[in-house]
Amino acid sequence: MRLAPSGRTLIVQPLPGIGDMVWHLPHIHAIAATTAAGRVDILTKPRSLADRLLSADRSVDRVLWLERDAGRHAGVSGLFRLAALLRRETYQRVWLLHGSARYALAAWLAGIPERIGYGAGLQRLLLSVPVRLPARYRHAQPMIRADALLELLDVPSGEPEPRLAVSVEAARVVAARFAAWPSPWIALGVGSSEPWKQWGAARFAELTLALNRRGAGSVFIIGGPAERLLADQIFAQVSSGRGRAADAVALPLEQTAALLAVCRYYVGNDTGVLNMAAALQIPVIGLFGGSPPLTHSRFIRAVTPPAGERGMAAIAVVHVLEMLARLDRVYEENRNLT
Repeated sequence: MRLAPSGRTLIVQPLPGIGDMVWHLPHIHAIAATTAAGRVDILTKPRSLADRLLSADRSVDRVLWLERDAGRHAGVSGLFRLAALLRRETYQRVWLLHGSARYALAAWLAGIPERIGYGAGLQRLLLSVPVRLPARYRHAQPMIRADALLELLDVPSGEPEPRLAVSVEAARVVAARFAAWPSPWIALGVGSSEPWKQWGAARFAELTLALNRRGAGSVFIIGGPAERLLADQIFAQVSSGRGRAADAVALPLEQTAALLAVCRYYVGNDTGVLNMAAALQIPVIGLFGGSPPLTHSRFIRAVTPPAGERGMAAIAVVHVLEMLARLDRVYEENRNLT
């Protein structure tokens, strides 16, 4: 089934994390290409920081906030407030990149004529496009479900994996702010959404000092506002070891993206920022001791605990240094070829 080009189009992607939004970038871009204007609006949760994450993306017009958790869109009254919001925007088509019937009902109440979704459970009764994902996709990863939906509707995707755009202004600010730090830059992403995904201040400090001893380039500590205390612990340990690192904690997200885009490597926990780095096409070393390795991007190299061991504590600094050494060899080989 092939869709006709549409007018104003909304994508509902309610998964809350930064990584969740990065995973859906190929789908956002492919859907935007089906519209007359080549742009879409996105309805998502504030925790995704999509307004900053997608600020430079030419396929995204506006980001609308879905305030579901104890917010203005919670409960029955919240459903009608959400429908009223969508009705005011006069969308022609909505894509529901989620299996919930609630968002399909809100779109129906809003009078959006074309409603496309996964068709699971009650949702299928509220869709205008008679497409339903096979049952085997019910528990598939979000990006795989979205891939399958686009394929069923013959919507071509020009991106085999996510690509994140960088703000020109953010790049200028980052270049000026960190001009004194010599290249190459290596970013250490110290944030984690869960304690069992956290490598810890001591190991990040040890890695920073080891990189300092190599004598080339600069190390950047990257994290959100919630990582301020952890980062300060890392800086204190690095300083006591007579090392140094650049403080890139709690930057605006568009500046974090601009910084990552010019780094040679990224090393970090399994977080949204790791997914951002991969979507900026820099080599990523992901520390996967508390979660399964991500496999959607060719830019992610997973470091996991040795055989028979479990947990982030089982990943030693030497394991990361070995992976960095392999990446250095690849970098030098590629540079010699050019």
